[in-house]
Amino acid sequence: MKMLLIGATGPTGRELVSQGVALGHEITAAVRHPESAAMPAGVKVMRADVTDGASIAAAVRGQDMVISSLGSKLSRKPTNLFSFGTRNILIAMNDAGVRRLICITGIGAGDSKGHGGFFYDRIIQPLLLNEIYKDKDRQEDLIRKSGLDWIIVRPGALTNSARTERVRALTDLTGITVGKVSRADVAWFILTHLSDEKLIRSTITLTY
Repeated sequence: MKMLLIGATGPTGRELVSQGVALGHEITAAVRHPESAAMPAGVKVMRADVTDGASIAAAVRGQDMVISSLGSKLSRKPTNLFSFGTRNILIAMNDAGVRRLICITGIGAGDSKGHGGFFYDRIIQPLLLNEIYKDKDRQEDLIRKSGLDWIIVRPGALTNSARTERVRALTDLTGITVGKVSRADVAWFILTHLSDEKLIRSTITLTY
């Protein structure tokens, strides 16, 4: 499958690239600075920035799907990177006729708020991630209203542990406290469910 990966230089993005290449997918990595983006052989690298709609449009054309692993530096300042960038992605996909989008957000977005455990819910998110997750809420809302064949993936607390392939994929968090999950398992789940029609227009929380 031909896929555009946004956020390919981040730690989760790199897992998606390495595992995707191993599975034989044709990956285009959209990066802001191609000159410093070391990618495996066979990965096409394009200069693109989600804040620049024209560059994203050029990267989306000819793809079968888009995976967004968009991230940002930790900041307590208001941001619109996720919502503004996702709006550009959605416009580009509609213009190019690309239907399938998988977007990684995180625990604490939307109705997953309050399911990250006491320390995360009461300290980490309100004190450090509040503005980021306000924008992730806007990002998810745009995706749901897009009309595309979307899947939103919300990982629990991300680790760099090895892939186990034993991740739980939850759609109902009633009574659930979401724990950790490795970036390797997040990538594995996404890449093994690219064509799963049952997941279209659903929000999946990943945890162990």
